Amino acid sequence: MDNLMDKRKYLLAIVDRMEGSKAVLKLDDGQSLDWPLDKLPAEAVEGTQLKLLLLSDKGEEEEREKMAKAVLNEILKTD
Repeated sequence: MDNLMDKRKYLLAIVDRMEGSKAVLKLDDGQSLDWPLDKLPAEAVEGTQLKLLLLSDKGEEEEREKMAKAVLNEILKTD
């Protein structure tokens, strides 16, 4: 499934610090972004690298279909 993400356009970010109910993310282009802590992966701590992917409704549906196919292919793979 990592290959699926590698083919998509995304922004890389690092959790710079946590302030109150928000995390400050540093994007790979130097910008900062405030992000709600409850929307981060549970294991995220300062220094965690994240991939941010934005999808339209249509893009989200396509993403789910591709992810489902990738999971099925992984399950059905016979070696």
